[in-house]
Amino acid sequence: MSRLAAPVPATFDPADVRPPGARDAWRTFATAARLGWLIESNWTDPLLFGIYSVARPVASALILVVMLEVIAGGAAGAMRSFVVVGSALWSFVMSGIAGLGWSVLDDRERYRMLKYVYVSPGAFVVTLLGRGVARVAIGGMGALITLVVGVVFLGVPFDPARIDWPLLGLSMVLGLGAILAIGVGMAAIVLQTRQESWHYPEAVAGALLLVSTAVFPLGVLPLPLQAIGLAVPLTWWLAGVRQALFPASTVPTVGGEGSAWQAITGSLAPDTATIALLLLATTVLVTLGAAAAFRVSERRAKDRGLIDQLTGS
Repeated sequence: MSRLAAPVPATFDPADVRPPGARDAWRTFATAARLGWLIESNWTDPLLFGIYSVARPVASALILVVMLEVIAGGAAGAMRSFVVVGSALWSFVMSGIAGLGWSVLDDRERYRMLKYVYVSPGAFVVTLLGRGVARVAIGGMGALITLVVGVVFLGVPFDPARIDWPLLGLSMVLGLGAILAIGVGMAAIVLQTRQESWHYPEAVAGALLLVSTAVFPLGVLPLPLQAIGLAVPLTWWLAGVRQALFPASTVPTVGGEGSAWQAITGSLAPDTATIALLLLATTVLVTLGAAAAFRVSERRAKDRGLIDQLTGS
């Protein structure tokens, strides 16, 4: 009589239950970024999508410049570079801030895949950041083309030898970080909202357009709005980039006679070091606030079943 062999116990591999590390986070981020690019381009030809992506920001910049020429006439020369740079950089803002919120809404309402994305390996916020970076890269294409059009066809004075490269690099790194942080905060909001959530990201970006000196100096706003603008990192990002690209510009992004900046500090305009320091400080504060808001929103969404619930918006 043969004896039945005893079952061999499965070998426990501690790697199967290890927490995700840096390598796993990078793979999640890279996969989400590639997916975001494919979704945004609708799986179309890269050249065709590139032309489509840059047409809108270029058209917006041209409209603003023509309006400026008609209104200001001969005095528009000093403002031309101000408007072109602001319009170009705002492509990053629209893509980053609205992009993360729309990523949540796309996966929850349109594709109905948010619950599967959420339970997949990798942190949910890393996936969102990957999707957001893909959208920011698309916005960067439009920003670059807008600047080229401004220099070549609109007469914006540009001298590469006079660029403050350290300030430009620091401003772009911190500015893009601030944009993604605000986008994470926007994602936290749309996790909780229901009807008409698709309009919220654009509404927030439009409000920031008013107080962030994208198309006009902060000093032309009423003092209460100037005070809000001084607390927004996008204001200092735009100020830093303009200062780096056009150090001899006579149009201050922040400050001027009778401005809130002059009332607070006593000086007409901030210097380069002050711009960099305030950009760093406001970016850190916004990033910490967005991270805390996202954690609270994520916990509440799980408790109330909002991650796998369609809102009908």
